[in-house]
Amino acid sequence: MPKIRKLSVFPAFHKVAGRRVVVVGGGEHAAAKIRLLSETEAEIVVFARSLDRRTGVDLIAAHAEWRAREPDAADIAGAALVFAAADSEESDREVWKLARAAGVPVNVVDRPELCDFYTPAIVNRAPLAVAVGSEGIAPVLSRHVRARIEALLAPAFGDLAALAERLRERVTASLRASGDRRRFWARFFTGPVAEKVFAGRLDEAAGEALRALEAGEAAAGHVSLVGAGPGAEDLLTLRAQRALQEADVIAYDRLVPAAIVAQGRRDARRVCVGKAKSAHAVTQTEINALIVEEARAGNRVVRLKSGDPLIYGRAGEEMAALRAAGISFDVVPGITSAFAAAAETEIPLTLRDTSSALVFVTGHDADGDTLPGWAGLALSGATVAVYMGRTVAAKVAARLIEAGLGAATPVAVVENASRADRRSFTGRLDELGRIAADGDFAGPVLILVGDVVAAGNIVGRPAALAELAAA
Repeated sequence: MPKIRKLSVFPAFHKVAGRRVVVVGGGEHAAAKIRLLSETEAEIVVFARSLDRRTGVDLIAAHAEWRAREPDAADIAGAALVFAAADSEESDREVWKLARAAGVPVNVVDRPELCDFYTPAIVNRAPLAVAVGSEGIAPVLSRHVRARIEALLAPAFGDLAALAERLRERVTASLRASGDRRRFWARFFTGPVAEKVFAGRLDEAAGEALRALEAGEAAAGHVSLVGAGPGAEDLLTLRAQRALQEADVIAYDRLVPAAIVAQGRRDARRVCVGKAKSAHAVTQTEINALIVEEARAGNRVVRLKSGDPLIYGRAGEEMAALRAAGISFDVVPGITSAFAAAAETEIPLTLRDTSSALVFVTGHDADGDTLPGWAGLALSGATVAVYMGRTVAAKVAARLIEAGLGAATPVAVVENASRADRRSFTGRLDELGRIAADGDFAGPVLILVGDVVAAGNIVGRPAALAELAAA
């Protein structure tokens, strides 16, 4: 059994509202403490014989009080906290002695052995706060972690927490049973109330919460059509991550990596509704019925799709089914594979004096004997991104050449865009069929056609296809 690593500190939050917090020092380190404390309701008192310009600016902005002298025992007594930041070992140690004698917690900058507490990196979403600490050992690491959390927590989380604070007594009075209160708050923080807060509609959010509380009716379900992006976990949007964390049920496609599905709540039910060309494990009609049924049961459902839901994701049919059933839904965009493929191969999808138009097409409409409808756009110089076109690559190339597109037009074929096992090949339009056939592709393939491909940087070609890049 692995050894449990134990902390040398106990994380806690000090109550400082309306209380005096002392900062000793007039330089850079003192300024940092003043800025940190300015995000609280503490009464900040700064002791220093002089202040440098930066500290003076921060002191004014924080509405802090400056006393141009060293502190004495009476100044320290009764304070909530003391920060010794004079950048003088002798002065800081004297402040430490005064604080210890008064029984006031003290932090001495850059002297962990003299600290009763450490200042964490703080994510402020008042009244919600997240503090990240490293026991004073690696403050830079704490700041990096804080930056990641800042990105995950939209500023509106503070508004949501504030609304919950205003309603707490009313909820306690209306819902006597702890289970009922727990279910109410779970829905409050993940349901329509939260959605309205995040959309900036605070008055509507408050009204929604009160209606739900007064009506006491069963929670309504909701469906989010979420784009999982091209496959890389770090290309999943923050909104998509939040939707996954709030979902009761996740219905995911075959191409969505397991690592992204796993970002949902641990207790969320996962349903694979994967489809492949000509091999639908679950039909679209069955998927529509599934998400409607789950939402009607009061669940929050994430319909997780590879790429973007609105680009060859059949989202239109699902939205129509949800509207017909009266189910609320939203759409969370995802990074489509054309963008991921272009980014990895450094191909500018639009390029001044070369191509000012970009067209997304599917190879399926090139499976017949007629010229696909988008051929004219390719002839006019647009960059064409062909989805699901590997099996008809030869037909696509032949018909475009017959229509007048130059046989030497550059093409790129990218497999598994954004993933660790990605591969990319380049060549001419008249070689597209050969690239698609010889590439031995197993993953999803994206084909780019147009003169902009020549400006890219295709790497990782197998030796057997290396000669195709010479054109």
